[in-house]
Amino acid sequence: MTKKPNPEALVEDELSKSVDRFLNHLANERRASPHTVSAYGRDLGTLVAFVRERARGPATLASLDKFMLRTWLGEIAKTAAPPTISRKLSSVRALCDYLGRTGELRTNPTATLASPKLRRKLPRFLGAEAAAEVVTIPLSQTTGRELEHLRDVVALELMYGSGLRVSELCAIDLDQISVESAELRVLGKGRKERIVPLGSKALTALDAYLPRRHELRHPRTHAQDPKALLLGRLGKRLGVRWIQALVKRYGALGAGRSDLHPHALRHSCATHMLEGGADLRAIQEMLGHSSLSTTQRYTHVSLDQLLAVYDRAHPLAQSRGEPSSKRRNG
Repeated sequence: MTKKPNPEALVEDELSKSVDRFLNHLANERRASPHTVSAYGRDLGTLVAFVRERARGPATLASLDKFMLRTWLGEIAKTAAPPTISRKLSSVRALCDYLGRTGELRTNPTATLASPKLRRKLPRFLGAEAAAEVVTIPLSQTTGRELEHLRDVVALELMYGSGLRVSELCAIDLDQISVESAELRVLGKGRKERIVPLGSKALTALDAYLPRRHELRHPRTHAQDPKALLLGRLGKRLGVRWIQALVKRYGALGAGRSDLHPHALRHSCATHMLEGGADLRAIQEMLGHSSLSTTQRYTHVSLDQLLAVYDRAHPLAQSRGEPSSKRRNG
């Protein structure tokens, strides 16, 4: 009977070394975020383990062919949804593209693999009135934590008013804010820096919070993070999960939405800007999207609004005399 190899003894096999080089490339040359590198590492780690098990020995690059990958994806499909399968396949494609550029792979085994068809869900968002209610609801709270409520308004205003990702919000340092020029320097995905505007309400919220920020420190040691914009009661920088809980709490209080997520405020920002007449390219720049198609997915324009724009802008519509919205309803 053949003894099954100990996986721990195969940590340094050929495929795992290639994966390690790829992850280092993502972190050091592509400047991907630690979260992104970790996600790629998890996906590719399952692939390495699967190849070892199938090969009953070290995972080599030669064993990384389309038949092996199809078998791997087939196993994943037994318990995972199409979005998970698609994400894992994207991770392997990125690895194989990298190995092709370095000359470690002569042919790309992912070239003929089709991605599973996904039904794209429209991102959830709030109406303008509901969003305004969520952002201002902290000021109506009477729990005796006025300073924390002022800080919460700043967090909500920056997510909705400036369209920040929750990770970008948590990472903001004081020196990234320019109240004088009403701008905020943001370090986004891939460590790409962009400048986003600060609206009048965000500036008002900052004017109320910043003079009192120094009060948020550890009650006994008086320790405080000297850089972070958003601090907790112990003087530490607020984290992503804390902000998620904050949005959920105020979403329930302000809009009856206990399922509200920080991304919903970002989606709402994009949608309301477009409805207000903002250019799609400007929204793309503000949100830090690398692709315009991503920005389009974050926007929601009703058919009535599209018809109204058509009525105003298209010469054929104007020549008919009757608004298209009435034609549709009539």
